[in-house]
Amino acid sequence: MEKEARLEAFERMLTAVRTEYDSTVAKMGVLKEAGKEKTATYRQLMGRRLELQNMLALYRVYGLYATA
Repeated sequence: MEKEARLEAFERMLTAVRTEYDSTVAKMGVLKEAGKEKTATYRQLMGRRLELQNMLALYRVYGLYATA
């Protein structure tokens, strides 16, 4: 795979991770407002949020992603 193609693939992946993270946090907020923090869905979303958060943290460690 060419360097340019790898960079494009990375950028798409980073965008997808950020989008999914934001979506997950929003869904958790809706459930929290409804008082459903103890549901299986909320807990699954929490687990996914932590996975995505860890991925973004790794990107930051390697200087591949900086928060504004």
